[in-house]
Amino acid sequence: MLFLSYAYRFLSNFVFLALVYFALNFLEKYQHRVVVAVLVLVYAGMHAASALRSFHFFQRIERLELEARRLVAALGEGPNSTSTRKQVISEVSGLRHAGEIKAYIDLLFLAIVILLCLAKIVTN
Repeated sequence: MLFLSYAYRFLSNFVFLALVYFALNFLEKYQHRVVVAVLVLVYAGMHAASALRSFHFFQRIERLELEARRLVAALGEGPNSTSTRKQVISEVSGLRHAGEIKAYIDLLFLAIVILLCLAKIVTN
């Protein structure tokens, strides 16, 4: 299921990249192309800022994971409670890692879209 979520994120970003590419290539007037490119740049910039902000969130979650592991090791209440807590911590760790990978995929495609828009603005 994890690889399907990565594939979906990759495919959806690739479709967005293809739409931007074809939209910018089929516009013949320079003014129309620049307007579309600037609008896409604004969208990509906002989306990239959101993805970069999520890295701060993931960093906070990682700190909480380390603190929870330390507390579980210090408590040592019983075998069932410790294994349950360790399982929850490992699931959170896996979800955080998957979120980071998805954010990297988003940033990769957004960087490509930004470069494409800048190239279309600069060239005549």
